[in-house]
Amino acid sequence: MEETKKKIYVVDDDENIRKIVMRYLEAEGYDVRGFGDGESALQAFEEAKPDMFILDIMMPGIDGLEVCRKLRAQSQIPIIMVSAKDDEIDRIVGLELGSDDYLSKPFSPRELLARVKTVFRRFHVGLQQAAQQENTGANELLLRDLTLYPDERRAVCQGQDVPLTTKEYDLLYFFARHVNKAFTREQLLTQVWGYDYLGDERAIDDLVKRLRKKLKTAGSDCEIKTVWGYGYKVES
Repeated sequence: MEETKKKIYVVDDDENIRKIVMRYLEAEGYDVRGFGDGESALQAFEEAKPDMFILDIMMPGIDGLEVCRKLRAQSQIPIIMVSAKDDEIDRIVGLELGSDDYLSKPFSPRELLARVKTVFRRFHVGLQQAAQQENTGANELLLRDLTLYPDERRAVCQGQDVPLTTKEYDLLYFFARHVNKAFTREQLLTQVWGYDYLGDERAIDDLVKRLRKKLKTAGSDCEIKTVWGYGYKVES
């Protein structure tokens, strides 16, 4: 039986870049649709769900960050963000909102294709791991005064939900499954973004900082401790 083509939505207000990206993806066998703005892409998403978004940040109207935020509110679909701005803040915010990878313009179409294949591979592995977890019947995990619900990707402290982004939850869940063990920044990057993520290790420092702040605001006694010269850990 012929394998169904994976569908990718390419969202970029630069028509030339959009057409180049679409041409390369189609040559690799993907089913591709292009959009020049975030509004039309979101509308198309409601009508027919793709398997991935390639999403430009700088667009008129709803920008890529807002599109990513809206998508993540209802789906874990893979998202690769691209931007003409080689700005660390944009990269970190995009990853914090739940994008799976980030590319700065100009980029090689070959590099983009490699990233697409990598993100699809990581997403497939993640689905397999989620299915295995579901089969074990583990529907909650305790970490000090926190209760994590993997099926719902929720963290609760003293009866109240702790509002976490996708990556914040992923990091907290990883710590909860490996209490009292220290991890390097590189190891944490691997666990949160994938073994072949090419980003800066400072993304982990920023993620830890944000997560610490949210845990403190929630009144939790769960503390992410710095292991100087090494990385981070959470104690039981």
